[in-house]
Amino acid sequence: MIELILLGILVGIVSGFFGIGGGTILVPALLILGYDTKIAIGISIVQMVFSSIYGSYLNGKKGTLDVAMVATIGVGGFFGALLSGNIASWFSNETLEIVFLCFALFALFRVFFKTSEYKEQVEVNRLILFVVGFIIGALSMTIGVGGSILLVPILVGFLHVELKKAISAGLFFVVFSSVSGLISHTNKGHVDFESGITIGLASLIGVYIGIAMKDRVDAVLQKRLLIGFYFLVVTYLTYRIFF
Repeated sequence: MIELILLGILVGIVSGFFGIGGGTILVPALLILGYDTKIAIGISIVQMVFSSIYGSYLNGKKGTLDVAMVATIGVGGFFGALLSGNIASWFSNETLEIVFLCFALFALFRVFFKTSEYKEQVEVNRLILFVVGFIIGALSMTIGVGGSILLVPILVGFLHVELKKAISAGLFFVVFSSVSGLISHTNKGHVDFESGITIGLASLIGVYIGIAMKDRVDAVLQKRLLIGFYFLVVTYLTYRIFF
């Protein structure tokens, strides 16, 4: 229980600080603790429901959350995530871990490339936004991650959304995808609610700390911490899968 509480706080800090769902660190951590891959994914989604709702509430109070902009993408993510439980059931644990490793490698790769920001936000057809949300929701919830690591560079690089608003929008997107993903994975028996709720409640403390730190930490240090974080995840998964 103590391990799960401490893990929840840590995941919450990561979620609030980097604007991600937290699954990138939670799933590997649960694998280390001996959980089955699909159950670890289910627990991660439970935690994301807690952290994304609370984090979006805090971002809304700070004025960095543009609900109207991300609503269409979020609805797409909700419907895409409804397929995630079925998709996860089609693949073995080993395959899901390889997919997760690829996702972590992509996240690490993206950190090294600065996304240019622009002053004027681009208006995009709502159908395109829905499809983007649908694909990200289905993919991310299949492996138990929030999907914001994919959504944020799209919002900044293609729609020219301000970075801080994009990070807040990414966390708000996780609200839609995680609730839907929870429904889907519950139907497939992938969710350990006792562990998930324990971690989820503890993560609220971490989310508060992470969001408070987000605007106070030097950008260079933040980037270095993110690189180190993803490097550890990639190293562990590589060792687990191939050795």
